[in-house]
Amino acid sequence: MAQRYVRIQTTSGQLFYGLLLLDRQVQVLDAPPWLAGQPTEQTIAPDSYHLLAPCAPSKIIAIGKNYLKHAIEMGGEMPKEPLLFMKPSTTVIAPDAQIHYPPQSQRVDYEGELALVIGDRCVDCTPKQAQSKIWGYTIANDVTARDLQKSDGQWTRAKGFDTFCPLGPWIVRELNPGAKLQTF
Repeated sequence: MAQRYVRIQTTSGQLFYGLLLLDRQVQVLDAPPWLAGQPTEQTIAPDSYHLLAPCAPSKIIAIGKNYLKHAIEMGGEMPKEPLLFMKPSTTVIAPDAQIHYPPQSQRVDYEGELALVIGDRCVDCTPKQAQSKIWGYTIANDVTARDLQKSDGQWTRAKGFDTFCPLGPWIVRELNPGAKLQTF
């Protein structure tokens, strides 16, 4: 089984990165894993921590209308170039945390997404260099106030409410290129 990297908060409030073991204990790392954190002797029992989002990104960059069925569903065509948008870091929450619905929206949708965790700065890279910056993979829920997205014509408000990006529960380093992934 692939190693599962997690970020936890203990019942006493301490934050740790670690490896989730099969018995649900967490083996603590001495630093975040993408900063070459190494396993320590310390383990934390399953009833002594709460899973957080597996990382605390400084920014979230996403691609909209990235497959035909979704583009048609949204009433448009596939963009010729990637349609990028950002979600603020305040949208990130643990995968089991409560999503707060904004009172000004009548339709809030979920969108299961594969999230790439970038482990190093990435500026003006070739595709090969960019590929080498991917540290791992996790799951994201791109929550969207669909009615606001449609009325605003841009996506910042509709996708940027606090709690609109449940993330995790863990990061894995590799994915089989032939895997047929589904999110639930």
